[in-house]
Amino acid sequence: MTDLRRINAGVLKIAYLQSGPEDGPPVILLHGFPYDIHAYDAVSERLAGEGRCCIVPFLRGYGPTRFLAEETPRSGQQGALAADLLALMDALNIKRAVLAGYDWGGRAACIVSALWPERVTGLVSGGVGYNIQNIARSRVPDSAEQENRFWYIHCLNNERGRALIEKDRYGLCRLLWKLWSPTWHFDDATFQRTALSFDNPDFTEVVLHSYRHRWANAMGDPDYDGIEELLAGQPDIAVSTIVLEGTDDGVDPPPEHDRARDRFVGPYQRRLVEGAGHNIPQEAPDAFVDAVVAATTTG
Repeated sequence: MTDLRRINAGVLKIAYLQSGPEDGPPVILLHGFPYDIHAYDAVSERLAGEGRCCIVPFLRGYGPTRFLAEETPRSGQQGALAADLLALMDALNIKRAVLAGYDWGGRAACIVSALWPERVTGLVSGGVGYNIQNIARSRVPDSAEQENRFWYIHCLNNERGRALIEKDRYGLCRLLWKLWSPTWHFDDATFQRTALSFDNPDFTEVVLHSYRHRWANAMGDPDYDGIEELLAGQPDIAVSTIVLEGTDDGVDPPPEHDRARDRFVGPYQRRLVEGAGHNIPQEAPDAFVDAVVAATTTG
């Protein structure tokens, strides 16, 4: 049984799906940009069927999740995403859980795993394995080829990007789906089901702030200064971890060398998912489920 719930957690009223037995081992599944909780429909169904209690929240700025106060900055910075995850765990009285995510969600999962490892029984990080931004080095360009893949970040760092989101957010997000997962042949209904989440009144501000803050073009919310200071040190991750990388990822294709390995000091595996792009849980749910199970048993 799956049902949509809401709970006050930190600065948000977070909307989330819960499935599986209430007393089952908890797994928190975290979506990225520009996606939503439907990325985990198949994953949560299988995990719930195996006795896990699955929590799938809408991130800030998505779907029915709302800020509790109008004056709260609509930050999308990495420290805010991590604080939201920790607040959700506290609100639900979840002492420890498997954290699994990709893109923005993977960033939140990695940060909580690095800074509060006592709250984590296992980590699944999709895409960039060590998904903690090094903002101090954000002005250093990547290769020309990679900068080309980051065209959308360049766009969102100026007011033309704001105008694009306000004018055609569905078109932008659908294009990113196609570019980032070139071998995933999703249909209109699949996209439209998720696209409704982009109508959140805070979507534009949260997205713009996320991409501007990571490139040091926007100030952060002072409430997260403490977290950001810790992240500036690029902390290691010691919890049991499975990194998943789609071989067809169009925005961050996996390199031959495991770029994340040195940042993980606990039990660790890197798995390449053949035929999957950026949105691994929706494109290859069985591989994602297997990683969640393995992350809790490794070591």
